[in-house]
Amino acid sequence: MAKDNATEVEQAASASRLIDRRIEELGDWRGKVLARVRTLIGQAEPDIVEEWKWRGVPVWSHAGIICTGETYKSIVKLTFAKGASLDDPTGLFNSSLEGNTRRAIDIRENEEIDEEALKALIRAAAALNASTRKKPRKA
Repeated sequence: MAKDNATEVEQAASASRLIDRRIEELGDWRGKVLARVRTLIGQAEPDIVEEWKWRGVPVWSHAGIICTGETYKSIVKLTFAKGASLDDPTGLFNSSLEGNTRRAIDIRENEEIDEEALKALIRAAAALNASTRKKPRKA
């Protein structure tokens, strides 16, 4: 394994541990929702990379950021980096609707998550990232 790959694997493992710790520290419905969403993201896109950015925000990436998982007092917010470019036929996006780029899903206590629709959004976001990723230039 090349040194760069080893570093990426170590960073991903560290981020995953930090996300584990965040879920445990929350210790309430928000932790349960974040854990469930995390599982669904992994099921939707097995090659997802977990990251820890901006002083404590879980981030899920595949060829670029797919979404973040922020926790607030009354919501768990999933912000999709390119959400405005994604089809959302079931209407999961319910926040940050006015922007040109991002869209978010605010999940409140006791709200049901449309798991299949969320997985479809994750897959669509990963596909969009992969399709728009710049190819390296040949020398």
